[in-house]
Amino acid sequence: MERTSRLRLFETETRGGRAAYRLHAVTVAAGILLLIYYRATRVPAAGEGRAAWLGMLAAELWYAAYWAVTQSVRWSPLRRRPFRDRLAARYGESLPCVDIFVCTADPHSEPPSLVISTVLSLMAYNYPAGKISVYLSDDGGSILTFYALWEASIFAKHWIPFCKRYNIEPRSPAAYFSESDGHQDLCTPKERSLIREMYEDMTERIDTAVSSGDISEEIKANHKGFYEWGQENTSKNHQPIVQILTEGKNANDDEGNVLPTLVYMAREKRPQHHHNFKAGAMNALIRISSVISNSPIIMNVDCDMYSNNCDTIRDALCFFLDEEVGHKIGFVQFPQNYKNLTKNNIYGNSHQVTNQVLMGGMDSVGGPMYVGTGCFHRREILCGRRFTEDYKEDWNGGIKDKTQESIDKIEEKAKSLAASTYEHDTQWGDEVGIKYGYPAEDIVTGLEIHCRGWKSVHSNPPRPAFLGVAPTTLAQTLLQHKRWSEGSFSIFLSKYCPFMFGHGKIKLRHQMGYSIYGLWAPNSIPTLYYVIIPSLALLKGISLFPEITSPWITPFIYVLCVENMYSLYEALSCGDTLKGWWNEQRMWMVRRITSYLYGLTDTVRKLLGLSKMTFAVTSKVSEENESKRYEQEIMEFGLSAPEYVIIATVALLNLICLVGGLSQIMTGGWNVLLNVFSPQIILCGMLVITNIPFYEAMFVRKDKGRIPFSVTLASISFVILALLVPIV
Repeated sequence: MERTSRLRLFETETRGGRAAYRLHAVTVAAGILLLIYYRATRVPAAGEGRAAWLGMLAAELWYAAYWAVTQSVRWSPLRRRPFRDRLAARYGESLPCVDIFVCTADPHSEPPSLVISTVLSLMAYNYPAGKISVYLSDDGGSILTFYALWEASIFAKHWIPFCKRYNIEPRSPAAYFSESDGHQDLCTPKERSLIREMYEDMTERIDTAVSSGDISEEIKANHKGFYEWGQENTSKNHQPIVQILTEGKNANDDEGNVLPTLVYMAREKRPQHHHNFKAGAMNALIRISSVISNSPIIMNVDCDMYSNNCDTIRDALCFFLDEEVGHKIGFVQFPQNYKNLTKNNIYGNSHQVTNQVLMGGMDSVGGPMYVGTGCFHRREILCGRRFTEDYKEDWNGGIKDKTQESIDKIEEKAKSLAASTYEHDTQWGDEVGIKYGYPAEDIVTGLEIHCRGWKSVHSNPPRPAFLGVAPTTLAQTLLQHKRWSEGSFSIFLSKYCPFMFGHGKIKLRHQMGYSIYGLWAPNSIPTLYYVIIPSLALLKGISLFPEITSPWITPFIYVLCVENMYSLYEALSCGDTLKGWWNEQRMWMVRRITSYLYGLTDTVRKLLGLSKMTFAVTSKVSEENESKRYEQEIMEFGLSAPEYVIIATVALLNLICLVGGLSQIMTGGWNVLLNVFSPQIILCGMLVITNIPFYEAMFVRKDKGRIPFSVTLASISFVILALLVPIV
């Protein structure tokens, strides 16, 4: 036992292959410097493509600077491995209480049946149930969501003991029953069938209620909470609602064991008061939980991000409770993983390289950023506490005993903390809680926590801790990345710019790591330039690269080939497929010329006061035919959208320029011209190959997911205009 008490609760190791990567990075850096030297010292005369050449130089300077920024987290990424057996030997069941926050906003974009499956998975953790409190924030203020949670509180009495009796995984009933043939647990088919029937009956009742938009009086009579909704209630205008559905010792499952505390909250909404989106909901949860459970650890997840690993809480505690460095750790971030990715990652939504390399790299320089879901925080750091070396957490904190007589009073007190005017003239959203004023409130909150002296840890266990729902259409994917890029860029241009706000507080490499995401949006301009101008120049007979026989072509070819070869190696080593990597390259371009471009322009418009901040919820629902096309890895367009016009215009322009350029070369002395224009032919050809799915969607496909003819027509018009622009 004495030996056990001296052992670390987790170990840290550096990702392999770093010496080879550093050699690779040094040679690429040399290639980039040579490339820029060539570009800067061979500017053509006026009228011979000088402006286009200087534009290429500017784009390549930007790429070089951004590449240097990304190296900050690639130098020595870390892996963390917790030891749950040592945690158990040292603490047994004398573990801290944990509050779990789940946020939802719209019962139509985020179906209540999906939300409660997440909630049930969180209630069923392999952890003392009396020490878990689950809070659902419903920013839609919907009686339908409350009804679903009430149904879940009843089903939990059967589901939780079933999970623990047979140690099943995953503990989301929707995920568990969708894997009907792959279970290795000891549950009998009869018992599984019985619990499945109970679950399906419950979801059918919930889905029926959502479809009808109404709850019967018979159901309402079962719980006082239903009468919080009156005729005048709307999603944007209602009083605060807090209902404790199950509470510790006052609620037991079918086997007589205590159930986790389960709480519903809809904070007050009034049209005249700004509600600060998800950040406001999180801050309201922090306050109301302080009078209900007040656990020292807070974990939050998105409503579609169910628990896929029943030991995740214990994994997180291995970091917090480590005697050597645990007191320095402010939060533990688990990666975002998705359950519904296609085999070849058609929309580039697999974050494997990000999770294993980039986030692990940030872990090596001070800690990963807070990404808004799958994260465990100390309550005190969310309330503004700064790190000090003598800091010591009271892990025995929390409100553990409540009588039924006091619950009504607690609910009333909690309602006052969820009032729309509570935060007026306070530090909430500034010095206390989640930050306000930024679309990416999670990133800026994590940055300030780091700047207050705290470290964070990235934990990426072999069995993913959480699995969510990835966007299943191109529109959903582009919307998600537009929101992320806009939020990160707005932070970069604010007083919270990592280089300014973090100066003297966190390492330079940590500042650079944060800036990788902050500079997503401005990447759109050089990318748009690079996919248009060289192709137009090819068509007009203007060379923008060294001749293929010139020694100066070497750094261009080396940087292009080596970077792509290493990118492929990295993707394959992280679990992606070859085709998945290729799809990611396509989406890398598409996101930059659409999502990031819109993120850039919208951020600038907000800075100029031409628009206000909004928050768009990514839909978790897809039409049946859309889902089939997604499973078949066929890209989904369907509706007319400005983003699709950009995609189609770039695709058509490159096709025309390639055909036109090759025609001119073949008729004008191909042996000489091919030597001059080969680099542009290769670049244009690669873009055409990348865009093949877009040509199919415009000219071949007949399904409803094809690119609409109106988009194709608009794109042809823009291509004609582009062809009329002179290259000077």
